Amino acid sequence: MIIMGHWLWTSVVLAALIFECRGADSVTQSTREVTAYEGEDVSLNCEYKTSLSAPSLFWYIQYTNDYPEYVLRKDVIGPGDIDDRFKERFDAHLSSITKLVPLTIQRVQLSDSAVYYCALKPTVTTRYTAPLQKHHVCTWVCKVLCVFLKSMGGVIHCSKKEREHLNNTM
Repeated sequence: MIIMGHWLWTSVVLAALIFECRGADSVTQSTREVTAYEGEDVSLNCEYKTSLSAPSLFWYIQYTNDYPEYVLRKDVIGPGDIDDRFKERFDAHLSSITKLVPLTIQRVQLSDSAVYYCALKPTVTTRYTAPLQKHHVCTWVCKVLCVFLKSMGGVIHCSKKEREHLNNTM
């Protein structure tokens, strides 16, 4: 009976995700695997689709048996941000015309072997103020999914700030 309950909950959550997030903004990483020699420069593709005029695009790196870690953020307006560990060799250029934000790794090293993720975060801006996160319909669904994963004993990796926000909103 418990298994059936969990199956039903999963079905409801998945149905909600499909229903609520249909037509949402998206990113596509067309290159699945890249092979390079040490010392070469590598470019990883990321194409995005959004109806918003000021999105932020993120790149994350995930080493084997580890969780994704922040690499950099590129904004349509402003310079973006890059983690100090990656400033020397990693960069990305966001084009709002071609809707591309390729990650470039200079002088690739064996230690760069990992899975790389591109992510999109819609933002809104007003005049010269800092960008504010624009919450959309999927926020509620993600909270439900997080509660469900926690109840199933799932592990959720997030920053201290994200954990505090998650605890305050649920």
